[in-house]
Amino acid sequence: MDTVGPMDKILILDFGSQTTQLIGRRIRDLGVYTEIIPGDTALDDAVLSGVAGIILSGSPESVYTAEGAVPDKKVYALGLPLLGICYGLQRMTVDNGGVVESLPKSEYGRKEVTLHDKNSIGNASRKFLAGFPPSFTAWMSHGDTLTRLAPGFREYAVSDTGYPAVVAHETKPWLGLQFHPEVTHTECGLEILAAFVFGVCGCKKSWTMEQYVEEVRTSLAARVGSNPVLLLISGGVDSTVAGALLLKTLKADQVHLMYMDTGLMRKDETKTVQTALEQLGAKHLHIIYCEEEFLGALKGLEEPEAKRKAIGDLFITIQEREVARLGLPDSYFLAQGTLYTDLIESGKGVGKKAHLIKSHHNVGSPLVDAKRKLGRIIEPLDRLYKDEVRRLGRILGIDEEVVRRHPFPGPGLAVRILGEVTKEKCGILREADALYIEELKKRRTPSGERLYDDIWQAFAVLLPIRSVGVAGDARKYGWVLALRAITSADGMTADVYPFPVKDLLEISTRITNTVPDIGRVTYDISSKPPATIEWE
Repeated sequence: MDTVGPMDKILILDFGSQTTQLIGRRIRDLGVYTEIIPGDTALDDAVLSGVAGIILSGSPESVYTAEGAVPDKKVYALGLPLLGICYGLQRMTVDNGGVVESLPKSEYGRKEVTLHDKNSIGNASRKFLAGFPPSFTAWMSHGDTLTRLAPGFREYAVSDTGYPAVVAHETKPWLGLQFHPEVTHTECGLEILAAFVFGVCGCKKSWTMEQYVEEVRTSLAARVGSNPVLLLISGGVDSTVAGALLLKTLKADQVHLMYMDTGLMRKDETKTVQTALEQLGAKHLHIIYCEEEFLGALKGLEEPEAKRKAIGDLFITIQEREVARLGLPDSYFLAQGTLYTDLIESGKGVGKKAHLIKSHHNVGSPLVDAKRKLGRIIEPLDRLYKDEVRRLGRILGIDEEVVRRHPFPGPGLAVRILGEVTKEKCGILREADALYIEELKKRRTPSGERLYDDIWQAFAVLLPIRSVGVAGDARKYGWVLALRAITSADGMTADVYPFPVKDLLEISTRITNTVPDIGRVTYDISSKPPATIEWE
């Protein structure tokens, strides 16, 4: 959105961290509007309008490398509260006369933090420290540390390895954390951010998802005008919500929804998608059957990035071909259900310092980039996380069963089949995955909730290896299937779902008994980080 009404605002300087947008999302959860800008943006009056406090984000870089962004020096002369997180704290330290040096061993993952000094001098530090328990577990990810504090700063907490974890200026409202309060792995992280936003900055709650809807609809209507919009539908929650938003904002005749049956979809996906979109009032639904083209493009490809690029390019090639058949004018806009997680994992964060984690077919493709440069792409969800998209879907009146669907990658089963993708492998995985999801929907937690609804995302992965087994009295040589199930709030971090062993055993047995090509089932117990949610 370009504008918001009068309200308190927290400004976040993005230095390239994979969790910068997560900071903003957490603060939005607190009911305060946030705006994220590149870390080296000039801080003029327009940028600072309504700002009550500034957060300096983390970064994959070091403050001593050429790649490390430097904020406008004016940030330290504004008199506004500042919160430095990880790199942001190190940046504040060096910029104000302190010293940062490399650690002999990086602090990474969960670390215990202990407050050893609550005798704060400044009013800001006193209000900030009110949000901290005496000790807690925090998530760290850094290879440098503060070896000499900048003049005027005091250390208030240390990690269990003995390095500064919380510092604050004695008289100015400048605060710093050497850990990430925005990730769910940090205990009391939200309370710590709240202490800064409300206690130090004095913000009032004035931001809601309903307000976001009104703002984005106003922006969409103004940008699109009477031009047609083509949305590429995958069938997942993201593109369905994007479609509902377009249909609720524009005239139905303006909105064209194109769904490609790539042969890489979930079982009965095309029928499910068609029903859901027609219920939303879609008038122009174009279903393209292109399985042979996608399997042909993937033939011989085994490397994950090569598969994603091939799929992304073919998506746009087919889209352009089919648009020509539709006869849409050159003025049409291309819409996508891109989330911010897609952008930042593709190195497309707000600033220029984000690192590539993996390419997304609707973000990293050269053809999509070309469309983006022409200013003809609309991504109304590109500042939202998955759980926020679900909330938006409910506000727009989308059926709850659709809103609750687990995430499904744009490249489909191609990134859940390790190695070369074939029609045979797609059929095997599609059937096994459907059985897995069916089992999760019929099983219950101790509280009576469906296992499916207690899990953020679950899916099966077909591994490129065969394993020896026994079927009856015969020796069997079948594929190995991996099951994945995670809990998460936003997809940026994830923990393994703690299945009861009984459920895993029964699900595994049903899959191997029903899908003859599967000879062995494993369960993925990797968290994110260090692993990603998808395998490719």
